[in-house]
Amino acid sequence: MAQSYVVIEIHTSEGARNDGKNLSEAVSQYVRKLKSPARMVVFKGIEGCYENGEVSTQKIVDLSANLPIKIEIVLPSAEADAIMADLQEMVTEGILGSRPLTVFSHRTQKHLFPLQTRVRDVMTREAVCVPLDEPADQVMKALLSARFTGLPVVDSENRPVGVVSQSDLIYRAGMPVRLALMAQSDHERLKTVVKGLAAKTAQDIMTGPAVTIQENDPLTRAVTAMVKNKVKRLPVVNGEGFLTGIVSRLDVFQTITRKAPDWERLQKHRVLVENYRYVSDIMRRDTHTVTPDTPVHEVLTIIDDNDIQRVAVVDSDGRLLGLISDRTLLSAFSEKAPGVWEVLSKLSPFSAKPKHTGNVREKLGDQPAKAVMKTDLITVREDTDIDQAIALMTEHGIKRLPVVDDQGMFKGMISREALLKQGFSTMKGLI
Repeated sequence: MAQSYVVIEIHTSEGARNDGKNLSEAVSQYVRKLKSPARMVVFKGIEGCYENGEVSTQKIVDLSANLPIKIEIVLPSAEADAIMADLQEMVTEGILGSRPLTVFSHRTQKHLFPLQTRVRDVMTREAVCVPLDEPADQVMKALLSARFTGLPVVDSENRPVGVVSQSDLIYRAGMPVRLALMAQSDHERLKTVVKGLAAKTAQDIMTGPAVTIQENDPLTRAVTAMVKNKVKRLPVVNGEGFLTGIVSRLDVFQTITRKAPDWERLQKHRVLVENYRYVSDIMRRDTHTVTPDTPVHEVLTIIDDNDIQRVAVVDSDGRLLGLISDRTLLSAFSEKAPGVWEVLSKLSPFSAKPKHTGNVREKLGDQPAKAVMKTDLITVREDTDIDQAIALMTEHGIKRLPVVDDQGMFKGMISREALLKQGFSTMKGLI
């Protein structure tokens, strides 16, 4: 079915400016920020003349400084009026006009962010880093007050040589639980852990060599490196190898939220968007569930035995009621039931776990999961677009989202890792 479009034409020159920028560059940035179903192209002429008598040609060097420029913007007619009003303010030199265009097909490929995006455009500058001789307890303290769980380690010239992650602190330095649980521990326990870490340095526990990315590399290359090396962040370096920033999964997701086109808007104009990916393409269905009446000590054992951070609470029909995390259990019962910390500890001997679990059961009795589950949940459906799921996780600082159907039946979970790994699979040929 034919659709009504408009071609907006701007006939101007190389010398035309808007807010100090070349006019064609300014118009390009303006159109891109609209996130509308519009395409734009800029033509540079080899010869021309202007109404004031000026002549420009490549044949004579002295007259080639102001060659003619033609800008064309193609978009649905319904979008044209608002854009024309803005362009009239921007085009202070040249001719602005439009003509109708009958369009029989408008198709586009869906990418989660513009492919020309560079690492330097999204990275966190002035990244927190530590020297090789930084005591491990100070590394842990730095991470406890941060939103991230890893730090680059640099040499005396500020070149990344390794990374200290949460796993390094646990398995090489002796931190008993992950950082989110450490942040909730009591003062005396935290003091004991800090004292135990002080004997080692960042160099002793870091993972090296550091996997880095150049600041001028495409962001797609950083995504590939994160997925390939199974890391959450990459130190960013300049051409000389000096640390200039850090790029993380969260930086990538924030970029998607800010820069992705308005896909719903495009579809309203009957633009055929290909390469759509949905939550159903990446969700995990083999997630652990418990009933509202499952004793809390059993929930604790499930979390520990399966090395997971949360379980879903569902009713007899499979409808999602809430979530229980290791943080929920630690904050709710650590004082009432000594042993919760030891059960969750990555460093507790396997043989001692039953004893600690028994202590927890003795103290808590059979308190049910429904007594501690979190019920104010943010969920998505299987047919939710991946970029919408990313926007939700970014906005609310969520690392995992439950997936439900129209009746609220629990279907599975999605994670940041899965979004990064599977969400970019359609871009493999471009990364």
